[in-house]
Amino acid sequence: MTLRPGPDPRGVLAVMADSTRCRLLEELATGGAATATTLAARLPVTRQAVVKHLGVLTRAGLVTGSREGREVRYAVHTGPLASAADWLAGLAAEWDQRLAAIKRIAESG
Repeated sequence: MTLRPGPDPRGVLAVMADSTRCRLLEELATGGAATATTLAARLPVTRQAVVKHLGVLTRAGLVTGSREGREVRYAVHTGPLASAADWLAGLAAEWDQRLAAIKRIAESG
């Protein structure tokens, strides 16, 4: 399978394997852009932990931060998520084809 240009979808999925990072993405997707302080108030983790996770999400291209005065507001960047979804869909299609071929062989014999 050919991967699309951009972030490696497997790397995106590895970053998404952490439940706190998934929750941060959900909060940003549903509530819009927010600061680390605001996000920490919504989650059972410290602000420092939120900042650390936001750094990982930023490096993976899943969130972007923009400075507003003394704080940074983070927002979801959907490009890498779309790329990972496309990659997974392609992988699923390949498996569907393989399973259909196995079924044809089993039914013909």
